[in-house]
Amino acid sequence: MSKGKQSSGEAKEPVKVYKWDGTAVKNALDDAVKEVMTAKLPYTENFNLMDGRLVICAIAVGVAMFALLWDFLNPFPKSRPVLIGCVASYFLLMGVLTLYTTFKEKGIFVVVMQKDPAGLDPDSTWEAASNMKKYDDVYELSLSYTDGKTKAKRETTIKKSVGDFIDENGVICQDIIEPLVLKLHQSLASGKKDK
Repeated sequence: MSKGKQSSGEAKEPVKVYKWDGTAVKNALDDAVKEVMTAKLPYTENFNLMDGRLVICAIAVGVAMFALLWDFLNPFPKSRPVLIGCVASYFLLMGVLTLYTTFKEKGIFVVVMQKDPAGLDPDSTWEAASNMKKYDDVYELSLSYTDGKTKAKRETTIKKSVGDFIDENGVICQDIIEPLVLKLHQSLASGKKDK
């Protein structure tokens, strides 16, 4: 069987990461949490948050391509005002993208939707966000739940050392992450706040 395809009977290969690279460790832990949220819980992933970033980037690339085409059809002295407008628009869009990722995404790496069992009420939303400062070993995981009907939001956060989630060889311990995420999920699903 090829390396990329696994049958349902095979165990998943553990994720190994260079444990001294904080960004790689954070991303690997995010992927492990995302796997729990999408594979272990009966939710469907929602990509609208990431799609917003893609739309902003696509518009910026479209502006840049328009400037390139305009300059090709009308060489430089004639195309100067259009190029100035396109360059200004591109930098404005990059500012919008920065604001979007800072204030809208806020470190959220997965959004899943919980369907209403009866199908009458709007879907409830679960979001997982993380934060890990540079040169720090503390991984902060935030799980939030937004009720589809009342729009009430509950959130819980846990801070732990990355050493609690990876072994001395740099292997991510999914068997430690999964119960932790499920415990956070259960505390929000039952309505109590767990700090």
